[in-house]
Formats: sequence, C-alpha cells, structure tokens
Amino acid sequence: MSEYERWETRFTAPDYVFGTAPNAFLAAQKDLLPKQGRALAVSDGEGRNGVWLAEQGLDVLSTDFSPSAQAKARALAQSRGVTITTELVDLAQFKWPDAAFDVVIDIFTQFFGPEGRAAKFAGIRRALKPGGLLLLEGYRPEQLAYGTGGPKQVENMYTRALLEREFASFKRIRIEEYDVEMHEGSAHGGMSAVIDLVGWK
Repeated sequence: MSEYERWETRFTAPDYVFGTAPNAFLAAQKDLLPKQGRALAVSDGEGRNGVWLAEQGLDVLSTDFSPSAQAKARALAQSRGVTITTELVDLAQFKWPDAAFDVVIDIFTQFFGPEGRAAKFAGIRRALKPGGLLLLEGYRPEQLAYGTGGPKQVENMYTRALLEREFASFKRIRIEEYDVEMHEGSAHGGMSAVIDLVGWK
C-alpha cells in the first residue's frame, strides 16, 4: 500500500482521526499570532489546525494530499462558521510560493527522509514573508521507544541540531524538547517525545 493509499484509507473513517481540537502546542501560541494575514497549514489533514487558525481571524490555505481529509476539513470549517481554502497538494511536488504567508504551521509532518525534509524546510523558508511566524512541532528520535505515533524511521525524526541548522537564517527561534502525554483523537495518544520550534523569519 502506498503512502497516499494508507492516508486516504485512514481519512475515509467517519470520525476525525486526530480529533477536531487544535494541536495543543499550536493553541498555546495563540498570543503570538498576528490579528490578520495569510496562514499556510502544511499537510493539514482533516483541518483541525487550519480551522482553528481561521477562527483566530487568519486567511487560511489548508493543504493535504488526501481528498477525503480535505472534504472533512471543509465540513469542519462550515460547522464552525469559518472559511478556509483547501488545496490538494503532494508535498513532494508542491511549488512553494515566494513570501506569501504571514504564518506557516507544520505540525507532525514527518513523512520524508533527509532529502525530502530539506526540500520541505526550504519551501517553508521561501513561503514565509520577512518577519513571518513559523510554528513547528514534531517527534524526536526518543519517540521510537514510546511507539505512540509518528514515523518508524529514526532519520525522519527532528533534533535540536537539525532545526537550528535549517532555520539558522531566521531572526529568532525558540526550541523546546520535552515528553508529554498526548490526547489528539484516536491516532495520537500516550506519552510522546516532541520538539517544538517557534521562529520568526
């Protein structure tokens, strides 16, 4: 089964696999968000994070490669009384726009090995406007021992050194590493080893 088939099958379930509440790290950064502007939700799945950004007054582009996920994202936005724009995107082929977004969020999108990840991070750097805000959360290598979600390949995990190198050109970054009990739908549950980055280009 291909990666596309795996996720498309997963998202055809009637319930929201990762729940409808925003990611806890993202929600905790609410005070850092601009009052208006464009936001990109990278690989936003069923839309829980993109819809939350729209509720904060942002103009949101929610991308994913699963049509079923995006249908659920649009339904969630409608049920919450907000509007998001969805775009069917294979991240490996995505043409990242130049300086188009005030905010980019990248939450648990660890589908790539080192080469694809480097291309994704380069795209994020390109797509953010000068002064724009990046909010990123992923798993650390220690997550493999927990086995409570995320990729099974250690090379897909994030480390402080990796993120510091990739976003060294930013004006400011803040990185936190910690273990936390996650409760995000049926797919993210249990003790998890995470790393967060808040950065301003």
